Amino acid sequence: MKPFHDSGARRGGRVVWSCVAFMLLLPLSCAHAKTGDRNQPMNTTQDSVNGFNAPNTMTTLTGHVVVTQGTMKATGDVAYIYLDADTQVSRIVMKGNPAHIQQLDDNDKLMTGEAPNLDYDNINGIAVLTPNGVVTQQDTGDAHADKLTYNTNTTYFTGTGNVSMTYLPKPKPAKGAPATQGAAQPTPASASTAPSPDLK
Repeated sequence: MKPFHDSGARRGGRVVWSCVAFMLLLPLSCAHAKTGDRNQPMNTTQDSVNGFNAPNTMTTLTGHVVVTQGTMKATGDVAYIYLDADTQVSRIVMKGNPAHIQQLDDNDKLMTGEAPNLDYDNINGIAVLTPNGVVTQQDTGDAHADKLTYNTNTTYFTGTGNVSMTYLPKPKPAKGAPATQGAAQPTPASASTAPSPDLK
């Protein structure tokens, strides 16, 4: 079987797989990745690619790597994509300085993760960020640790080594904000209840 190979002459070449989602979620709330992302095709662009689009193989993507699927976008210097016996993506390892991933949740909040190494087990939905992993959820907070492990199916996470977390307070409505929908509104005076102005 011939491997497919791109020497880099086709900068930004694209390899497309229809596969289960590559997701990396943040461990700060019970929000899940955008519903439907896992059913979208996975697209990649890179300077060069070496590997097999065949069962039980690994493909190496090198140079300005971008992986997208639905609202998910991951970027890095190098990515290793592992295919299982059904030619579905079973694992993705991305390296960068740092590698970066972002995705919207079902509330359209941006979730991001950064680390020199992003390792995602697509079969079990487990994402591992090492070392010096950082995960952030819009309007919620962030977590830092030498190693962050996150289950995208259950939102359970663990952090080991120099762990720190920040929880953002929920924004309060500004003073003088307009009344919320459903609140009682003043009714205009009618001719029967209010005197007419004296035009003399």
